[in-house]
Amino acid sequence: MSTFLVIVNIVIMLLLISVLFYMQRKHVSFSKRVFTALGIGIVFGLILQFIYGPTSNVIVHSVDWFNIAGYGYVKLLQMIVMPLVFISILVAFIKTKLSKNAGKVGGLVIGTLLVTTAIAAAIGIASALSFHLQGIELHKGDAETLQLQTVNQKLDSIQNMTAPQKILELLPGNPFLDFTGARPTSTIAVVIFSVIIGIAFLGVKRKSPEQAELFAKIVDSLYAIVMRVVTLVLRLTPYGILALMTKIGATSDLNAIWKLGKFVVASYIALIVMFIIHLLILSLSGLSPLTYVKKALPVLTFAFTSRTSAGTLPLNVSTQTKEFGVPEGIANFAGSFGLSIGQNGCAGIYPAMLAVMVAPSAGIDPLSPSFILTLIVVVALSSLGVAGVGGGATFAALIVLSTMNLPVAIVGLLVSIEPLIDMGRTALNVSGSMTAGLLTSKVTKELDTTVYSSQASSQQQLEA
Repeated sequence: MSTFLVIVNIVIMLLLISVLFYMQRKHVSFSKRVFTALGIGIVFGLILQFIYGPTSNVIVHSVDWFNIAGYGYVKLLQMIVMPLVFISILVAFIKTKLSKNAGKVGGLVIGTLLVTTAIAAAIGIASALSFHLQGIELHKGDAETLQLQTVNQKLDSIQNMTAPQKILELLPGNPFLDFTGARPTSTIAVVIFSVIIGIAFLGVKRKSPEQAELFAKIVDSLYAIVMRVVTLVLRLTPYGILALMTKIGATSDLNAIWKLGKFVVASYIALIVMFIIHLLILSLSGLSPLTYVKKALPVLTFAFTSRTSAGTLPLNVSTQTKEFGVPEGIANFAGSFGLSIGQNGCAGIYPAMLAVMVAPSAGIDPLSPSFILTLIVVVALSSLGVAGVGGGATFAALIVLSTMNLPVAIVGLLVSIEPLIDMGRTALNVSGSMTAGLLTSKVTKELDTTVYSSQASSQQQLEA
């Protein structure tokens, strides 16, 4: 009987996918298809949970098949991330303008990411204090106990590392290993490797222009191929979001969310406030925040549903260049560095909130100015090298809590609501990297404001 029900659910999913395909054939805009998939997925998932229960065999096996479309899409995006990061930064150095001011662009991007992360930490502290959040209020069940074991294993790998050792972990000792994403800091290592190759290209260009020209043509050709792959994968976005949201709706632990609702609400208020800060920064730089929201929404929606900043990179860079008018070089720098530096949600708000919650148990007054200032600085500096995939927030929290000599067990006590909060954190991470790209372009006077202000959407290219 359960097999029959699973088949019924699969058939319904296929019918929903066919509806999205029909909309694509009728040239319905990309954004409308994305939000249609979002809404349908949530409703379908909640219906499945109401009928069968989130842990039933029917749900487990149905979601297993749904993952072909959902996580299959995420895997395709992850497949292209490392090649895109590598080739995009090389192209950035080959572009004449960026070749002349690569240091300035990189400094502005990284500076913006770190400063906004420090602001995010302050907002996280304020939110935790305002809601009077305390770690002792959290419940430890079987899932939490299992997660605590995982947390302790991760802690063992970083607890004894000094600050210089953590910095060394960012460097690409074996770039081929880092291309596989084997380490939490693999993405930033690939970025650094790409920058080194780019700097070497500039040296060869001065001494052997002919060889540099040949290399530039090869890189341009590879970039064209990689971007074509990106376009093909991005066309699958509505289908991927449909499957991902269906899984979230069908499997979310609604009881746990209700019990820990206070922390969820405090987290999302902090995330929303920080997003408003992004809009305020853009407004102060002379850019319309409403235009930003309208054009960034499809990207943020995917980041929200997929919970992977790295997987969102292709859509992030594409939106910056084609929707906002950010030069390719700056967009690639902001998108790539934003994967591992200064993630406002995962590396800013989240660890700051946890530190405030557990401070009293360590005999520390969370209202102490010295504690707050130290925490903000530690959070900002610790945000270097946070992985841009699901789980990066846990890594960031472990680094911050261990550096501040605070209990780390709280990280494992939030396992039941982690996916729900991580959705908002990831969307804020991506917004932070796009804000860095826009602000850097504005400061360097390279932003095409005509493209930014245009009402026409270049997402049309994603429609078949």
